Amino acid sequence: MQELYDDMIPGITERQAHYARRVAEDLAPVADVHVGDPVRGRADAERVVRRFENEDLDGVLVVMLTYGPSLRVTRALTTARLPIALANIQPEPTVSPRWDMADMTYNQGIHGAQDTANAMVRGGVRFDVITDEWPSGTFRDRVGRWARAAHAVTAWKRLRVGVFGYPMNGMGDARFDETALLRKLGPEAHVIAPGNLYRAMRATSPDEVAALRAREDTQFDVDPQLTDEQRDDHARMQLGIDRLLRDHGCRAYSTHFDAIGEDGRFARLPMAAASSLMADGYGFAGEGDVLAASLVSAAHSLTGLGHFTEMYAMDFPTDSILMSHMGEGNWRFAREDEPVRLISRPLGIGGLDDPPTVMFRYRPGKATLASLVALDGERFRLVVAEGEVLDSPTLPALEMPYGQFAPDSGIRRCMDAWLRAGGTHHMAMTLGRTAEDWRVFCELAGIEFVRV
Repeated sequence: MQELYDDMIPGITERQAHYARRVAEDLAPVADVHVGDPVRGRADAERVVRRFENEDLDGVLVVMLTYGPSLRVTRALTTARLPIALANIQPEPTVSPRWDMADMTYNQGIHGAQDTANAMVRGGVRFDVITDEWPSGTFRDRVGRWARAAHAVTAWKRLRVGVFGYPMNGMGDARFDETALLRKLGPEAHVIAPGNLYRAMRATSPDEVAALRAREDTQFDVDPQLTDEQRDDHARMQLGIDRLLRDHGCRAYSTHFDAIGEDGRFARLPMAAASSLMADGYGFAGEGDVLAASLVSAAHSLTGLGHFTEMYAMDFPTDSILMSHMGEGNWRFAREDEPVRLISRPLGIGGLDDPPTVMFRYRPGKATLASLVALDGERFRLVVAEGEVLDSPTLPALEMPYGQFAPDSGIRRCMDAWLRAGGTHHMAMTLGRTAEDWRVFCELAGIEFVRV
């Protein structure tokens, strides 16, 4: 706000500070809001933004309390490390005949918002804009969407993705410049040797294995054909991966079947481990795909639940795409009218023994697919498709998580546009229509957004 109004309208700073607190209270259902002191000069602005950064918050929501000259906040906002949104709101939603000059001053934030937005545009700052009546559900929803996106972007900047072994040879759409990803977006690829996993497995205690098995007995319909040896070995793999990820500060990871299979020390692939670790909030992707694992982690932060999948085949009569992967899937995406099963599943890939696999069908309903594409230099693109998981017939021979996704635009238009945009074959799925959430995420992160 402009400090010259203090002399003109005594008490205006306290009055508008109260307004800011009312806005924060109204946003409590969608965000944890910390209110800074009113900013009236450059020193105020830089002090408040530093405080927000030092308190490890996720973003800065700028609210104009009156007209505020942009040069007072230019340095603070153009050097801020946190995502920014400009809330173009005012205390009173209606211009009233009873207004006097004081009311005009209280409600004149719109041209301060213009001045401030202009400064950020000229400074190359990425920011979201929310124009609305502040005591409204639509304002809360839009701020909630921005807050989730800010949380996801801020978490991404600190994300470390563990890669066990090496990525799949020849799979080009998952290859990227590691330093460009780190510089531009934040996720860091961190290689973990398979030998570390072997040692972590051996270090697990019988009590830990028994506790995990007991938990699975309550979560899943367990296949009686699974032997104690299969279940114990799988449990040690899951516990070992979890311990290594925590030890290495990784909130996402990827394994490649050849890296595990060719090592010589493992009996089977960690299929069920991937499903349960995703259900516990880790990002995951197969074949050493850091981009997709990063995106699943972002999906967890952005929407509360992320799932790794790929497009297997098109079904033209239902205008849908069969979605699956070779055994990994977040079982929290399972339909609610069928039990999630833990099965003994023959798998030739990897050349190892049959891995326990979490088996389920995707929950019918609205869903969204997202694919992170590495382009040239530091350019990244997100390809997004909204649609619906169909209540489709079962595929009895398919012993891996699956579902049929019908894109809103139809498979012909969707796939034409997906391929033209360079969409990858590994992707994150989220429940509901979340394209707008991903758009705000991309706006804050500096990623090109393409909806197909």
